[in-house]
Amino acid sequence: MNSPKLLHNSEQFKVQLDDALQWFKSRNWEMFQFQKDCLEAYVKGKNGLLNAPTGMGKTFALAIPFLLELKSKNPRKGLKMIWITPLRALANDISKAIADAAEDLGLDIRVEQRTGDIGASRKKAQLTHPPDILITTPESIHLILATKSYQNFYKHLQLLVIDEWHELIGNKRGVQVELALSRLKSISGQLRVWGISATIGNLDEAAEVLLGDLDKKDAVIVKSDRKKKLQIKTLLPAKIDEYPWAGHLGIRLLSKTLPVIKENKSTLLFTNTRSQAEIWYHRLIEAYPDLAGQIALHHGSLDKKIREWVENALHEGKLKAVVCTSSLDLGVDFRPVSAVIQIGSPKGIARFVQRAGRSGHSPYETSKVYFLPTNSLEIIEASALQSAIEKAYVESRTPVIRAFDVLVQYMITLAVSDGFHPEELWAEVKRTHSFSSLSKEEWNWLLAFVYKGGDTLQAYEEFNRIENEDGIYKVKDRRIAMRHRLSMGTIVSETAMHVKMLSGRKLGTIEEYFISRLKIGDVFAYAGETYELVRVKGFSAYVQASNAKKAIIPSWMGGRISLSSEISEVLRSELDTIYSGESRNREAKKLEPLLKLQDDASLIPSAHQFLIEQYEDDEGYHLFFYPFEGRMVHEGMALLIAYRLSQLKQMTISMAMNDYGFELLSDLNFPLMDALEEDLFRTEGLLEDIGKSSNMSEMASRKFREIAAIAGLTFKGYPGKQQKERHLQSSSALFFEVFRDYDPHNLLLQQAYEEVLYNQLEASRIRTALERISNQSIELIQLHKPSPFSFPIMVDRLRDRMSNERIVERVKRMLNS
Repeated sequence: MNSPKLLHNSEQFKVQLDDALQWFKSRNWEMFQFQKDCLEAYVKGKNGLLNAPTGMGKTFALAIPFLLELKSKNPRKGLKMIWITPLRALANDISKAIADAAEDLGLDIRVEQRTGDIGASRKKAQLTHPPDILITTPESIHLILATKSYQNFYKHLQLLVIDEWHELIGNKRGVQVELALSRLKSISGQLRVWGISATIGNLDEAAEVLLGDLDKKDAVIVKSDRKKKLQIKTLLPAKIDEYPWAGHLGIRLLSKTLPVIKENKSTLLFTNTRSQAEIWYHRLIEAYPDLAGQIALHHGSLDKKIREWVENALHEGKLKAVVCTSSLDLGVDFRPVSAVIQIGSPKGIARFVQRAGRSGHSPYETSKVYFLPTNSLEIIEASALQSAIEKAYVESRTPVIRAFDVLVQYMITLAVSDGFHPEELWAEVKRTHSFSSLSKEEWNWLLAFVYKGGDTLQAYEEFNRIENEDGIYKVKDRRIAMRHRLSMGTIVSETAMHVKMLSGRKLGTIEEYFISRLKIGDVFAYAGETYELVRVKGFSAYVQASNAKKAIIPSWMGGRISLSSEISEVLRSELDTIYSGESRNREAKKLEPLLKLQDDASLIPSAHQFLIEQYEDDEGYHLFFYPFEGRMVHEGMALLIAYRLSQLKQMTISMAMNDYGFELLSDLNFPLMDALEEDLFRTEGLLEDIGKSSNMSEMASRKFREIAAIAGLTFKGYPGKQQKERHLQSSSALFFEVFRDYDPHNLLLQQAYEEVLYNQLEASRIRTALERISNQSIELIQLHKPSPFSFPIMVDRLRDRMSNERIVERVKRMLNS
């Protein structure tokens, strides 16, 4: 028998379901089952995680239940719901959608945004007169926690929604969310927590991380039973033997994009880097001048006004195409967009599906996505992606744990506002997933570090940041408080310079290191135009428009994205399937001549084989290994294998790698057979060998720059007076050396080494790869000239060392040898 409470909830659900159905009907929409499930769970007071495809109405699945609850009550004034989004660009759409729904339901409430794009006066007013619903970011939540009497702002909070949780859980912004939640739950006893996520491989774990210590019987996962219709097509070269084996731009297939752009209302062309986006935009305009004014460029370094203009023009259907990066990856609803072109490997299944979902952004439309390979081998990835999507195979997101730099920042954030009691905060932090393993000894170290700088920094006044006032830890120095507020956040980028016209109009930002390489008078491409550098003053680069036909393309630091472990697995399987003849799709047929060349020159490895190629030329002795695990894993494997070979024979070895394999090069012949006899791919002593194989101290020192910035050890400077990048690097390097030499148990120092080992070198994936290789047959092939598999790796290495002209000469020699 139902309890009176459940009976009451049941009746309430029926009433609210009728109201919800009526609202959906007024929009000429169907209310899907997952939206009804969310409503029922919400009425019953549940916390949860909603999982549904892009463009299916996830926002309304949680917004409507909350709005209907408000309608049934006489709500008190104050903030009642927070909607956290990882991207500022999403805030506009979400805010408008919720505000429109509230108006439809006859609710007189305020829906406002609080992001980096909102002015200081508006933010100040929000603190004293909070809106009913606030759309914001993880960083803004913490900035409010750094204000006095923040508890009054949050005390009436009833619902916290974390949108795009799959984008946050795998990085330090997810840890920010966990920590903020731990404090908000202690402020508002009535708080309910819901997450929204696209499909990920570890959905249950994602829910556990988000909901933390909330009672599991009050937690649910709601999954949509509706599948988004997805149409995938690969843009293939006319002749595979005329398409390059190496490269990452794909410009040779530019002509294939024009029919797609013409036949669709609006098309998004996704690139993986901002440099690639700039190049593609300019090449499209050069090839098709008629498109001028109908296509635009969008990436994170462009000024806010430029980005907003592009987004509004997309909304209004004024643009035929936009060349963009991940800046338009997530949830923004551009209804006119009916097709997406992915230029080059997306490096992940989920990223490809997410980008595809930018088109046909409606439950009733088909998402159309075109894959444009930038080199011949990427055609294999096109086939692998389709196989993965057919099997509903998708990546897991590994939650970040023990991010001590984020915790240090959070502790100072609370100390800057009303202060914190160490024992109470310890209990809150321990209930998060990220710090559930935190020991009391580690907590005491963290307290000492934020209090007086620990053992090594206590003599320096600027690190005596906190005072103990009757058991409450507080920051009383206004200068320390201001510096902290200016430094908050976990996204650490290179020092940015403002790009401005001589009139002072802002175009956007660019990294300091790029401008430092230019001379006055140099012309570079930016924001879809060409500009001449006129002068550099402070952190501003002043430019004027240029008609020059040749321009330098800006490059941004950050490296290349690596293949996910899931797509690596599917890629190996697909390669085996294609060559065995089991796959007869368009991609497989197009690849036949290339794979025949590889098979004639070397071997196509089956699922049971591991290929190693040997080659000798005037450069020396080459070894090529093909784990197909992605660039980052191959970096660690190359260091490891090179180290183990050098233990058998003293030699100097250089390395190169791409997503499919890696190369070792030496002027001495490698003792490969001896190494294989001694179990070259053993996992025994793996971590020790990785540590010895690489300059771990140097790598950890570079990683420590980010940790030092997040933990507040380094300060980029006040607005308009930032420190130079080299000064920040030298400061963080000095801290690293002091901790390494005098405080080896420093938790931030240990974190730097662990992040290198597991995030950069991906030790866990290396172990898995070695275990797989140990069970495969080693196939050693002697090459007479570079194979289709080895050639791209060699070209990547040459590109780093030679000019374009010398590379062309060198490549011709290799192919004709």
